[in-house]
Amino acid sequence: MSILNWPVSERPREKLLKQGADSLSDAELLAIFLRTGVQGKSAVDLSRDLLLKFGNLRVLLESSQDEFCAAHGLGIAKYAQLQAVLEMSRRHLQSRLEKESALENPQQVKEYLSSCLRHHCREVFACLFLDNKHRVICFEELFWGTINAAAVYPREVAAKALTHNAAAVILAHNHPSGVAEPSAADEQITKQLQQVLEAIEVRVLDHMVVGDQEIVSFAERGLL
Repeated sequence: MSILNWPVSERPREKLLKQGADSLSDAELLAIFLRTGVQGKSAVDLSRDLLLKFGNLRVLLESSQDEFCAAHGLGIAKYAQLQAVLEMSRRHLQSRLEKESALENPQQVKEYLSSCLRHHCREVFACLFLDNKHRVICFEELFWGTINAAAVYPREVAAKALTHNAAAVILAHNHPSGVAEPSAADEQITKQLQQVLEAIEVRVLDHMVVGDQEIVSFAERGLL
């Protein structure tokens, strides 16, 4: 049955407008993105099939172009549309950070870093460069490694901080394993970076490790 034949209160778009996006299930949200179903299936039915195929919404959203386009009811146009939506979300989070001190809203920082790093299948080390009021100057991915390690060079981080005229930084990297617990190597490189950056009067405010479901903050753990 077409969604148009459903009671108005049960149609995903109308439900969103009346009750808010957080009232919708994953399948309903995906149905709004898809807009149309396929022959014999409504957009909601197709969405349920896709979630069953991929396992959950996150896996679908982070799937490769080939994986995404191979699924029934999807294709290159939908993939391009999805990438645009994800990038708009990241830019929205960054623009919010640029308006206020990163220290005043650590949860917002976590959300932004998660959106940037969580999907990587190998370890990536990055920095948020901040001005003297701790507002974001820019975010930059600096080093890329394997599934469990990335070589980090403190001198290059310091050079980037000087290039951006940063007064402070928030370090970040992901753990592709999904476990955000910092390793001994993570603690060691953090101390090295602190020493090098302090020499050029740049403060390390935090080091955040991005996992699958959580982010561990060195500052919150008392590791800085």
